[in-house]
Amino acid sequence: MDLRFGPKEEALRQEIRAFLKEHLPKIPAGRDARTDDEAFEAAKEFNRKLAERGWIAPAWPKEYGGLGASIFEQMVFNEEFGYHGAPDTGTRGFGVGMIGPTLIIHGTEEQKREHLPRITSGEAIWCQGYSEPGAGSDLASLQTRAVRDGDEYVINGQKIWTSGGHRANWMFLLARTDPDAPKHRGISFFLLDLKNTPGVTVRPLINMANRHHFNEVFFEDVRIPRKNLVGEENRGWYVGMTLLDFERSGIGTTAAQRRTLERMVEWLRDEPAWKRERYRLGLAGLVIENNVGRYLGYRIGDMQAKGKVPNYEASVIKIFQSELTQRIYRFGVNMLGLPGQLLPEQPGAPFNGDMPEGYLISVPTTIYSGTNEIQRNIIATRGLGLPRG
Repeated sequence: MDLRFGPKEEALRQEIRAFLKEHLPKIPAGRDARTDDEAFEAAKEFNRKLAERGWIAPAWPKEYGGLGASIFEQMVFNEEFGYHGAPDTGTRGFGVGMIGPTLIIHGTEEQKREHLPRITSGEAIWCQGYSEPGAGSDLASLQTRAVRDGDEYVINGQKIWTSGGHRANWMFLLARTDPDAPKHRGISFFLLDLKNTPGVTVRPLINMANRHHFNEVFFEDVRIPRKNLVGEENRGWYVGMTLLDFERSGIGTTAAQRRTLERMVEWLRDEPAWKRERYRLGLAGLVIENNVGRYLGYRIGDMQAKGKVPNYEASVIKIFQSELTQRIYRFGVNMLGLPGQLLPEQPGAPFNGDMPEGYLISVPTTIYSGTNEIQRNIIATRGLGLPRG
């Protein structure tokens, strides 16, 4: 495994950096496209500029609106976007990273023609309808029902922790179509027009950082056309798991953490000698750990470039990144002392309040996308060959 990128990838990196220097929106300090309306509009405009260059989905095949970029070129995009904090609306994260590749594999030609161009143009903003009040890590226990009625399915039920659901115009969701089948069967995968379908109610859930990013979504006799069924009826679990494999293989998080650590180093350099002495070794340890995470991500990219499908390897990076994120922000809050508790909207907050905000937001990272306990089970059974207990 060669841990260096080639001349082609490095030339692309410089092109991306020049583009970001010119077009990255100047979002006010302490604001985030996930929770702030002004920042969200700036992210929409940024995605439109990416779309003009064909950079929304560079790794997709050209016939679907991508550039046909290699895995390594895709990694360069992800690293630079993550490091520089390129904002998103849900188009790149949920659209390009999850539902788009899933439709390329499982979708009908009609579904591909309808949805893929709207993703690569930046028009479609997607969210995910998976978790329910009684079905999170044990997702196959979901109870939202879909009943066939002619050329439509009638949906009734509830989804929860729907990130960006209040801004999305489309949702991909799992619903139970055969309640008598074993729980991993009898589930189907649907596409839902959130903004133009009667019977959908989206309610805000305020997170522990006092921000509105999550939602709960209720379905009351919601009718979805049969053409919006992805894959076979009752086989949606396998479509959904394909999608989650895409979600677990990115390296943008490590790049974002690298920038956070660099800012912490810059801050500590100007502090008194006693503080530098107290915190420098701990900060150095976090930098080393983040480099480990970076190369774990490169390992996954190398596997994909060789035609392999990461499995437990993706679980390793998910656990490592999420727990490291928590350690980084916990360290940062403590290093800043009492001012480290000041939030973005409070005057005098160091780092524009990023540390306590990041600390609070990092708490659920070990829960979503499959809890770390579930990920450890995957590593034990699929990676180490241990029996199921």
